[in-house]
Amino acid sequence: MAKHLETGKLGEEIAVAHLRQQGFEILETNWRYRRCEVDIIAKEGNLMVFVEVKTRSYDYFGRPEEFVSPAQERRLAQAAAAFMEKTGHEWAIRFDVIAVLKKKEGDFEVELIRDAFFPGL
Repeated sequence: MAKHLETGKLGEEIAVAHLRQQGFEILETNWRYRRCEVDIIAKEGNLMVFVEVKTRSYDYFGRPEEFVSPAQERRLAQAAAAFMEKTGHEWAIRFDVIAVLKKKEGDFEVELIRDAFFPGL
């Protein structure tokens, strides 16, 4: 497996563990809809949360969360709508980003950014 794919997979595992520590219920990981993959779909209380995980080995070119593009936000919103329709979800949703930054071997900085973006704005 390519190094960047290994880094991304590790970041997603770290993000799932972090969300569970925060009391989230993990519903799906790597859920696909057309051209979009939602890294994590979770519940926090009655709130459905769609989470994009961005993992980087360094931040020379910017923080991990800065790499969520407007096009990616639109695709995530489409996937969220499809997931809600499929599951019959009728309550509030939120889009979060988890930034995972490798500090040194085996040490990561994890930041949960709630309400990271609002599709359509």
